[in-house]
Amino acid sequence: MKPISILIITYNRPNDVLFLLKNIVAQKHAAELVQEVIIINNASVADYDEVVAYVQEGALNFRYINSPENLGVARGRNLAISIAEAPILVTIDDDAYFRDQDALEKVVKIFDEHTAVERPLGALCFKVYYASTLEIQKNLFPHKDFEHYKDKNYFDTSYFTGCGHAIKKEVYGKAGDYPVDFFYGMEEYDLSYRILDHGYSIAFTGEVVVMHNESPLGRTTHAEKMRMFWVNKSKVAYRYLPFIYYITTSFLWSLEFLVKTNWNLVLFFKGWGTIWGIPFKEKRQRVSKNTLAYLKEVGARFTH
Repeated sequence: MKPISILIITYNRPNDVLFLLKNIVAQKHAAELVQEVIIINNASVADYDEVVAYVQEGALNFRYINSPENLGVARGRNLAISIAEAPILVTIDDDAYFRDQDALEKVVKIFDEHTAVERPLGALCFKVYYASTLEIQKNLFPHKDFEHYKDKNYFDTSYFTGCGHAIKKEVYGKAGDYPVDFFYGMEEYDLSYRILDHGYSIAFTGEVVVMHNESPLGRTTHAEKMRMFWVNKSKVAYRYLPFIYYITTSFLWSLEFLVKTNWNLVLFFKGWGTIWGIPFKEKRQRVSKNTLAYLKEVGARFTH
C-alpha cells in the first residue's frame, strides 16, 4: 500500500484540473508515494474531455468519477473519502496546485515525525498563496492571529482549511465524515472539533505550499453563500462549544452578513429564522474539557 491518496472535487474547472493532474504526476517519487488520485466531477456542464483523455493515459492510478448531481463540497469529499484506500488522504482544490515537487514527500515525512502517543497528528494544513500575487491567502490561514503566526513554519492549531490539507484515513474512521447538511462553508470547522475530541492534533506546516488560482479580490460574495457561512458557523458553535458561543457567534456573524451583503434584510431575517431553530433541531456534542484546554492553549478564537 502506498502512503497517499489524493482527493480532488471539481466543478466546471477542466483546465485547472488538467494542470493539477500534471502537477501531481511531476511530484518527486509520485509513482511510489501515490496510491491513487480520485477526481469527483460534481455534475459539471463544462467539457472535461481533455481531463478524461489524460486520465486514461494512466500516468498514475487515476480514478475519475462523474457524479449525477452536484454533491457540494462536503458530500463530494465524503464520496472520495469512502473510496480512498491509502493511510494519508491529501485534499487539494481543483483550482490549486503544489508549488514544489517534493510536497508529497514532505507530507509523509511530517506525519512520520509527529506520532506522539498523546495527541498524535491527525490533520495537517498547508500554506496557501495566491498564484497571481504570491501573497499568503489570509482567509485560508488556520489561525486568527495572522501577524503573530504568519512566519512560523509549524504550529498546532484549532482547525484546518479546505484548499490544501492532509488527514489520516484512520481519523475519518474515528471522527466521521464532513457534515452532509453543509452544502457549502464551515464544514472544516465541524470536522476539526471532532478530530480534536478524538484525541488528535491539527497542525499547520509552511513546508508544503499550495498555489491558489483564486483572485486576491475574492470570488463574488453572494448573499446566499454568506447566509450559509453564518448559519453553518452557528450550528458548529451550538453542536460543540459552550452555549454562550452559540449566542456570540450567531450575533457577530449576523453583523458580518449585513456588512458583506449590503444589508440584504430578506436573507438576514431568513438566516435568523434558521438560527433560532437550531436548538430544537440540532444535537449537542460538546467537546471534552481536554479539547477545550487544547483549544485555549493553541489560541483558538471561538466566535469568528
